[in-house]
Amino acid sequence: MKKLFVCMVSVVMLAVLTACGNEVKEDREQPGGTENFAMSDDAETGTDHDMEEQKTDSTETESEDINEEEDHMDNTMKITAGDTTFTATFADNSSAEALKELLAEGPLTISMSDYASMEKVGPIGTSLPRNDEQTTTGAGDIILYQGNSLVIYYGTNSWNFTRIGKINDVTQAELLEAFGDGDVTVMFSLN
Repeated sequence: MKKLFVCMVSVVMLAVLTACGNEVKEDREQPGGTENFAMSDDAETGTDHDMEEQKTDSTETESEDINEEEDHMDNTMKITAGDTTFTATFADNSSAEALKELLAEGPLTISMSDYASMEKVGPIGTSLPRNDEQTTTGAGDIILYQGNSLVIYYGTNSWNFTRIGKINDVTQAELLEAFGDGDVTVMFSLN
C-alpha cells in the first residue's frame, strides 16, 4: 500500500511539474523498486523569474514583428491598372520620400503611354527632387524621369535615371498583361 501511495504521489508531482513547464529529471532507481523524481536546479530556483524572461522575450519578438510589418508597410505602395494591383517597394532616396509625401495626400492617377515597347511613362503633374545615376532597368523598376514623370519598365534600358522603387515579385509577362500595349490609366497609392 505504501509503494502504491508513493507511486501515486510521484505521478501527481510529475503531472504538476510538467503542466507548469518545469523540467523534471529522473534520479537513479531507489532500493525497493520506487523511482525518486526531483526538480531540476532551474525549476527549484527562479521559476517565476524564468517565466517572466520567457514572457519578456515573447513580447519583444511580437513587437519586433509588428515594427517590421509597419516598416514594410511604410515602405510600400500599391500600383493598380484595371483589375490588377501590384505592391512596390520604395527606393531609399529623397525622390522616393517626396513621392511618399505626395501619395500621403491621396492616390495619384496617371495616364501612361507605351514608349519603345519597354516602358509605360506618364506625367506626375508636379516635380520631385532628382537623384539621377547610371541605371540599368529591369521588369518592375519604377523610375522618375526628368523629375516630373513616372516610368514603369517591363523591358531593359540603361541611362541616367532616378530610381523610385520596384514592383515586387513580378515578371515582364505579368506587367504586359496588366498594362497592355497601349495607353493605360495607373493609380499609385500608399497601402
